[in-house]
Amino acid sequence: MANPQAQKISPAGIQLSTGNCDSATGIYNQSAHIAVDMSTDSAQPNRPLSYLLEHANREEYLKTCVPLYKYALKGDWEDAERILKRDRNLLRASISRGYETVLHVAAGARRVHFVEKLISMMDEEDLALQDVNGNTALCIAAAAGSLDIVQILLQENKSLLSIRGGKDMTPTYIAVVFGQSEIAWHLYKYPGSDKMLEKTDRENLFFSSISNGLYDLALELLNDDRTLATARTASQKYKTALHILARRPSAFGGSQSPGMWSRLIKSCLMKFSCKGKLNQADEALQLVQRLWEEILKDEHEDVMRLIKYPTNLLFDAAELGNHEFLAELMSSYPELVWETDDRNRTIIHVAVLHRHASIFNLVHEIGSIKDVIVTFADDQGNNIVHMAAKLAPQNQLNLVSGVALQMHRELVWFEEVKRIVQPQYIEMENQQGKTPQELFTKEHRALMRQGESWMKDTAASCLLVATIIATVVFSAAFSIPGGTDDHTGKPNFFKAKMFLYFTIADGLALFSSSTAMLMFLFILTSRYAENDFLNSLPLKLMIGLTSLFISIASMMMAFSTAFYLSCQYESRWLSEFTFLFALVPVALFGFMQFPLVSDMSSSIFFSSLLFQPWRHMLY
Repeated sequence: MANPQAQKISPAGIQLSTGNCDSATGIYNQSAHIAVDMSTDSAQPNRPLSYLLEHANREEYLKTCVPLYKYALKGDWEDAERILKRDRNLLRASISRGYETVLHVAAGARRVHFVEKLISMMDEEDLALQDVNGNTALCIAAAAGSLDIVQILLQENKSLLSIRGGKDMTPTYIAVVFGQSEIAWHLYKYPGSDKMLEKTDRENLFFSSISNGLYDLALELLNDDRTLATARTASQKYKTALHILARRPSAFGGSQSPGMWSRLIKSCLMKFSCKGKLNQADEALQLVQRLWEEILKDEHEDVMRLIKYPTNLLFDAAELGNHEFLAELMSSYPELVWETDDRNRTIIHVAVLHRHASIFNLVHEIGSIKDVIVTFADDQGNNIVHMAAKLAPQNQLNLVSGVALQMHRELVWFEEVKRIVQPQYIEMENQQGKTPQELFTKEHRALMRQGESWMKDTAASCLLVATIIATVVFSAAFSIPGGTDDHTGKPNFFKAKMFLYFTIADGLALFSSSTAMLMFLFILTSRYAENDFLNSLPLKLMIGLTSLFISIASMMMAFSTAFYLSCQYESRWLSEFTFLFALVPVALFGFMQFPLVSDMSSSIFFSSLLFQPWRHMLY
C-alpha cells in the first residue's frame, strides 16, 4: 500500500514520500520513493509478480526483499546481484507493499550504474511493470530527475513513453509537475511523443509548465499548438495563460525590494549572471509576447472578452505591480490604457492605490492622454489624488523600515500625484464631501501617531547613548594616557604617533556625540505635523544616527590607542589585539542600523527617482 505519510505537492495527485514505511517494507529513502496516485478510471495496470507479498512467504519476503530494497536504494549492485542470481523471478517481482520492483526503487534513488546492470538482466517487457499507483520505472525516474536513467529506459523500451502513470498522467507531464525541465524537454521532443498527446494532454502540459516556471517549454508547446493561447484551465477557475502570468510579477523579475540599493544590486547581478543566455524572466516575457500576438488576431470584442473573464487580467497585473507584463501588452495595444474596471478606475488609478511606481510612471509616457485619464473619478467620486490620499496596503508599507519612513513615503506619493493634475482636482470633493487633503489626514491619522511614537522612542534611546559617550570622551580628554611630565606639563607620549590618533579620535567622538545629542533633542521637541515627516524629521534622524555611529567608532578608536600607549611595553600583542575587539561593537551597530539609514538616505535624497520612467518607453 502507499506510504501513509506521503506529502501532496501537486493538485494533480502527485505525492512524495517523506516518512518511513512499515517494518515489512524496510526503510524508505526520502528522496527516492516517489508515488503518483492512480486514477480509478485508468486501464488495468501491468502488475509485477506478488507472490512474495503473500503471508505464506512472509519469512522469504523479510529475508530477501528487504535487503534487496536497501541495496537498490544505496546502489550496491554486487550484493543485489548475488540475491537476483539466486532467483531470477525477483527481477519482475514486487519487493514492497507498494508493488515496486527493484527497478522502481533504483530509478527513484537515481542509481544509474545499478539501473544499467539491472536492465541487462531484464526482459524488455519487464521495464513496463507498474507499481500500485500505476507508475512505470520511467515515471519514477522522470519525477526523480535522472535524465541518464530516462534515456537508458527509453533506449531499451520506447513504448514506455506511451504508458501513463498515476491520474492517467504521461511521463512528460509528471516531469513537468516535479519541475524537471531537462527531462520534460527530452521527453516532449522524443521522436513520436507528440502523436501520443491528446488535446487535453497538451493543455495540461502547457498550464503545468507555466505553473512550475518552465516557460521555455510552454512557449514550445504554444508554437506547436496556437489554440493554447485561448485555452482555459478548469482547475484554476477557467483562466487563460495570460491570466495566470498576470498574477506572477516574480516571473518577470518583479521585485518588492524596499531600498534603492537592493534594487540596483539585484539588477546588476541579473545582468552578469544571465549574460549569454535567456533567464527565466526573458522566457516568461517571450511567452507573453507570443500569447498576446495570437490573441490579437481576434476581433477587438473577442480580445476584451477574453481578458475580462473570469477576472480582468489588466487590473490583476496592476494590483500586483506586474509592470513588465502590462508594458508588453500596452506597447502593442495602446488603447488598453483607457480600460476601466467595474468602479471606473483605470490602470493608473489602481497603481496609485496600491503604490506601484513602475506602473504609475506610465503617465509620463502616454503623452496628452494623461491629462484626460487623471480626471477620471470612481463610483464614490474619488479622483486619482483621492487614491493617493488613501492609506497604502500593509504589504507596501512594510517595504520601508520604520513607521516614520512609511509616513514619509506616503507623503511623497501624495505630493507626486498632485503634480500631475490640475489645481481644481486637488481641492475636489468626493461623495462624502472630503477633499484629498482631508482624506489623507483621516486615513493617515493612526500611522502619524505611530510614527511620532516610533520617532520619539528611537530618539530617546539614542539620546541616552550619545550622552553617555559624550561624558566618557569628555573625561578621557583630561585623563591623558601615560601621564604628563612633572616639569613641563606636556604629555609623556606627546611625540608618539598613537597619541595623535588618540587626540583626533577623542575629539571626533565628542563633537559627533554632541551633534547626535542635538539632533535627537530636536526630534523630541518637534511639533510632529504631517509635513514634518516629509523631510525635516527623517533628515534629523539620519544625521543623528550617522553622528552616533561616528561617535561610537571614534570612542573605540580612542580607547584602543589609549590602551596601546599604556600597555605597549608590558604586553604589546595584547594591546594590538584590542584593536580587533574594538571593531566588534562598531560593526554590530553598523550592521543593525544600516538598513534604516539606507532607507532614510534613499527616501530623502532619491525619492524623486521613484517616479522616473527609467525603464523602456512604451510609445
